[in-house]
Amino acid sequence: MRDLTKRSRPRNSSRGPSAPSGSESRPVVYSTGPDRRCARCGWPESDCRCSSNVAAQPEPIPERIQVSLSVEKRGSGKIVTVIGGLPANPEFSEGLARELKKACGTGGRAGDAGVEIQGDHRERLRDLLGRKGWTVKG
Repeated sequence: MRDLTKRSRPRNSSRGPSAPSGSESRPVVYSTGPDRRCARCGWPESDCRCSSNVAAQPEPIPERIQVSLSVEKRGSGKIVTVIGGLPANPEFSEGLARELKKACGTGGRAGDAGVEIQGDHRERLRDLLGRKGWTVKG
């Protein structure tokens, strides 16, 4: 049987200098300690004010909403009805998408451009959104 403790090839020295053995020079990769620091600014995570940690405030929902309906064709040839002009509030958009998908009996999603409902449902959506007191164009 072969002795596995011996190397069969010499070490490749062209890989560059090896990392120092001291733990002070190595960055912390993962820590569960209470003193976790932000990698960007160095402050404790609880006090960090980096743009990645500061959540954008959702846009308030106005009393009067004016939306636009349009039909678009996706790359695969599928038709979707897009409801645009909605407030930039993710919770509101997701709730509206859920309600409209259920009413139309189809799929869809809440995206950056608005709510997309699969298929051409302009008439049904115009009626549903009009009942909410919203102005619908398109």
